[in-house]
Amino acid sequence: MKDVNALPGLHKLRTMVSAKKRSIPQVQGSTYLDLYMINKEKERLLKESERLGMRDMGIKKRLEEIDLQTNKLQGAETVGKANTNLSSSGDAFTQKDGPKKEWTKMTLNY
Repeated sequence: MKDVNALPGLHKLRTMVSAKKRSIPQVQGSTYLDLYMINKEKERLLKESERLGMRDMGIKKRLEEIDLQTNKLQGAETVGKANTNLSSSGDAFTQKDGPKKEWTKMTLNY
């Protein structure tokens, strides 16, 4: 199920504050407020960028671990298959495929 963040382009919507639209005209004293708000937004975006970078590194590291583990397991499986192929091709009859052994009869004296 998709959430709001998965919709294309929705996370880039600009709000009224980011578009600098106001219902009342701008007064001279609000420039300091605008500078403060812009500075806070910049700090927030820098922190978010840093968190995304750390998350990206963690994801890449985990993907490398998964690749190594997959290669290791595939290598072990090919070695196991090769061993079973060599043992079955070595002689004409194996225990599974060969003729049944007859019972050896012995007499016991009491």
